Amino acid sequence: MATRVKIKISDNKELRKQIDLIYESASQEVAARWAVSIAKHIFDCVGLDYQKIGDVIEGFQLNEFWQEGNASMHEIRKSGYKVHKLAREEENIIEKTALRVAGQAIAGGHMKEHAMVASDYAVKTIGLLYQDDMMAITREREWQLHELKTILQIKDDKYE
Repeated sequence: MATRVKIKISDNKELRKQIDLIYESASQEVAARWAVSIAKHIFDCVGLDYQKIGDVIEGFQLNEFWQEGNASMHEIRKSGYKVHKLAREEENIIEKTALRVAGQAIAGGHMKEHAMVASDYAVKTIGLLYQDDMMAITREREWQLHELKTILQIKDDKYE
């Protein structure tokens, strides 16, 4: 069943549909890994050094530990909340939205659905950065699709 967009964004709906098709068949661990990769990518796009944000570093590490079976969903959930608290406190809308990507990505270890929400928040971040320029948004969705295929080691055009 396709996921639905839970936030208001300008988007390339066809690419999101392709991503969603692959995402639906991916494991929660793969989705979580993909979401953290998206969050790190978005921090780079925004020019925000996540390695200077302790709660984000901790959350990414916990997510990786969870993927290996070494952290609980409860720990992941709490960590995601910490990053969302940082987002609520941030005044810069672009940095706030980038932090939302990270919070959702971290929470991907709690519920798979958070990974797709992180993907959508990444598109929202790019939309804010580039005034909803559809070429920039399409490039972001193409990056996300390529990253997901890379993680899953998909080499054919099965999903395109």
